[in-house]
Amino acid sequence: MGWKAAEKLIRHWKILRGDNVMIIRGKDKGESGLIKRVIRSQNRVIVEGKNLVKKHIKQGEGHTGGIFSIEAPLHVSNVQFTGKRKPCKIGYKYLEDGTKVRFARGMNASGAVIPRPEILKERRKPRPTSPGPKDTPIEHVLEKTYDAKAGIGMPDL
Repeated sequence: MGWKAAEKLIRHWKILRGDNVMIIRGKDKGESGLIKRVIRSQNRVIVEGKNLVKKHIKQGEGHTGGIFSIEAPLHVSNVQFTGKRKPCKIGYKYLEDGTKVRFARGMNASGAVIPRPEILKERRKPRPTSPGPKDTPIEHVLEKTYDAKAGIGMPDL
């Protein structure tokens, strides 16, 4: 599927991957679920098990074809964060020690601090632990090529 980029991007996201949200518009209105993926270039989110559409996939090498149900992205304005049980808005504030936290705001909100989801602590794409073919060897990185006192390694300007 080809997706068009959003005309006006949201700069400060308040909904994160792993948050529990309620769908407030669309065919799954009133249902809640966890955010599986955030697509910031399109202002969209994918909610786990919601907004299912049928996708026809042709048979190919190594996989069978057929009709599958997949989760389609929802616009971020069609979902709302769910606090304890009620949907509420999210605000940011600073605590006395200077840490920035999210809190529940709105008419029916408790004003309680909303912790960041635990799933954000693990990376989706883990960093490689072994050097690749295009990485600079460590002995070249640690080699001293410039000495300010002796004037060694100064470029001729």
